[in-house]
Amino acid sequence: MIAMNDLRAERLQVMLSPEELAAIDDFRFKHRMPTRAAAVRELLRVGLTAAGVDAAVGVKSSSFGVFSRGPVGHTQGDPESGTGG
Repeated sequence: MIAMNDLRAERLQVMLSPEELAAIDDFRFKHRMPTRAAAVRELLRVGLTAAGVDAAVGVKSSSFGVFSRGPVGHTQGDPESGTGG
């Protein structure tokens, strides 16, 4: 089994205003999300879906990712990863 840390090797730092952070926290608690990171990933998924990018819905906190992952941790369908889908 692949550890979630192996699938999420990239760290993204984002500076937020107090109002933006409060909006994320409000979303997180309203939707009973386990962490701020899970809430941000879900908001990214919703935003990408609205923009026409196919993103799967997760049901566990460890599944709150933007894209489905392949068996070796590469994003499925990512042309840069060489997996092709």
